Amino acid sequence: MRTTLSLDDDVAQLLHKEVRRSGDSFKGVVNRYLRVGLAASKQPVRKPFRVKPWSLGLPPFEKAEELLEYLEGPDHR
Repeated sequence: MRTTLSLDDDVAQLLHKEVRRSGDSFKGVVNRYLRVGLAASKQPVRKPFRVKPWSLGLPPFEKAEELLEYLEGPDHR
């Protein structure tokens, strides 16, 4: 199939570098990278990893004073 593409300058520059590096034709390089990109977009989206909290049995402290009193007793000052 024949078509016309308008490439951004930076993309065209990268493609031409790959042509020089690989020795492949411009058409071959463009097709290879289109295949790679399209195959990557078909990858299933993974569910985000979630960490489930686990209670350690520690008493909840909302203020530093409560924690100090718990650790050092009522005469912590």
